[in-house]
Amino acid sequence: MNRNAVFFLLFVGLFFTSCVPTKDLIYLQNKDKSDVQNNINPIVTKPYRLQINDILNITIKAIDSKLVSMFSPTPSDNTNQTQGLSEQGLYFNGFTVDDHGNIRIPVIGEVNVIGYTLDEVRIKIEKELLENYFNKEANIFVNVKLSGLRFTVNGEINSPGSKLLFQEKVNVLEAIANAGDITVTGDRKNVTIIRQYPHGTEMHDIDLTDVKVMQSPYYYLQPNDYIYVKPLKQKSWGTGKTGIESLGTIIALLSLATTTFLLLRN
Repeated sequence: MNRNAVFFLLFVGLFFTSCVPTKDLIYLQNKDKSDVQNNINPIVTKPYRLQINDILNITIKAIDSKLVSMFSPTPSDNTNQTQGLSEQGLYFNGFTVDDHGNIRIPVIGEVNVIGYTLDEVRIKIEKELLENYFNKEANIFVNVKLSGLRFTVNGEINSPGSKLLFQEKVNVLEAIANAGDITVTGDRKNVTIIRQYPHGTEMHDIDLTDVKVMQSPYYYLQPNDYIYVKPLKQKSWGTGKTGIESLGTIIALLSLATTTFLLLRN
């Protein structure tokens, strides 16, 4: 094999290994060719159980509005209601779960909510109000929600940082879309979810290019999840994200090598 053939094979090998393949950029691919049906049933998620530092938005309504106002952290005028819907308002006026697993409600005092679902907290507060402050004819109504679902996205992402979405459920693809999507040099096959549990922190890796990720228990986010997108090897090589970029890099390297060889030869 002559020298020109060796250089040609080397050139072709570098060209195809340096750019990012299309299959590494497409989400939710059906990789199981034997499965002709593309129907994936997402896993049934369990109700979220409250943890430390969660912020709750609790509203109480009844016929006697003056009595109800005693249980609100702020006056219930229209201005404060509008401010309460903002991110800052939810932080300052919401009910934060402290290190002991309690929230503090005016008049009622401390209520333990750690490990409870939102429905269980609602029932617990309704029971307390009916037993000590209201009668059944008061038509009491209690609504308990998380003050948004907060998560953080970092790594190979176009808009990294902490995000807050006012939704009941958010999946990992929605979270990444709200962060500007993964960059071309981001590894979609190895995305890490760092999740807080009562017993500590756990890390889980998921493959976003596989449609079966929708069956993963980590497909739907929980409050305070941290999403980390690792870089592909192509980024550390610095050869380019696309075929054109890689070709330009290779040509520049070959030109530099040729020039250096000619200078040394002369």
